[in-house]
Amino acid sequence: MNHRRQMTGLLGWLLLTLLAAALGARASVQAASFYQQLAQPAWAPPASVFGPVWSALFLMMALAAWLVWRQGGWARQRTALVLYVVQLAANTLWSWLFFGWKLGGPAFADIVLLWLLIVSTLVAFWRVRPLAGALLLPYLGWVTFAAALNHAVWQANPAALGCASSPRTHMKVSPC
Repeated sequence: MNHRRQMTGLLGWLLLTLLAAALGARASVQAASFYQQLAQPAWAPPASVFGPVWSALFLMMALAAWLVWRQGGWARQRTALVLYVVQLAANTLWSWLFFGWKLGGPAFADIVLLWLLIVSTLVAFWRVRPLAGALLLPYLGWVTFAAALNHAVWQANPAALGCASSPRTHMKVSPC
């Protein structure tokens, strides 16, 4: 693969990944003020942490996808790269579910699915190029933390985030 094609590929993976980030950010325009209004666990980070963390993660994700793509392109790495694109879609959807539509339960279901997709993508990437898989480890760690935070915030804010289960009865407090 020549240098120009490699750089075009890198640009393509960066653009695709940043497009997913931008679509998620579109749902999160009011996220900081909404997030600050929610009851949160003591271990929740300030809203200002999320932007820089996600920016770094999206760049590492794009680089990982590019490293896999360089090993034969779509023709040879279809499964790994399709997993990557699907997890990007699940990532974007989470922002809309949680921040755009304020649906804590469906957002939690989505982030669990996202976690499984990240694990699958990480394993597929690792098999192709271990460095590519390793670049997804911080993403997996952050989404693990985000899933716990999603659940805690959703349960603490049933009125603001759609539906929740009562901690005592596990009955639905509001319709989902």
